[in-house]
Amino acid sequence: MTAGTENKMMKTIVFQLLDKEYAIEVDVVQSIEKLLLMTITRIPGVPDYVKGVINLRGMVTPIVDLRVRFDLPETGYDDNTRIIIVNLEDYDVGLIVDNANDVIDIPAGALESQPEVVGSVESEFVAGVAKIDKRLLVMLNLDHVLKPIRNGNSDDN
Repeated sequence: MTAGTENKMMKTIVFQLLDKEYAIEVDVVQSIEKLLLMTITRIPGVPDYVKGVINLRGMVTPIVDLRVRFDLPETGYDDNTRIIIVNLEDYDVGLIVDNANDVIDIPAGALESQPEVVGSVESEFVAGVAKIDKRLLVMLNLDHVLKPIRNGNSDDN
């Protein structure tokens, strides 16, 4: 790390799954869409957390339900349910979340590595934890969250 890193701010989108708040860097977010306005087309033979695909502004985009991906209890979708469209290495995917709360700046010094005692199913997907005021935000490692999907669509193996 270079000098002054602790003063650097990371702009993030904060979203909710059950009673936990998660965050991802805003740089990878293309848009946030209301789920109830979307039509998801089911695809046979994909993992259960891949709900299907949507046609978003001419792009076919796979949709992942993060509750299912993290082995959390499923609930019905409501007016607060959002799809966060992210892009990693020219690969778009939509993430279904309970609610997209806000955009906040996280000081680089507030980000800590994940406690080793976490041991939960989703712990492999966690890049770190940020303490902001009284909030505890779980920073996601989207490369790990999306790895099986991205590898599954690779034709050069």
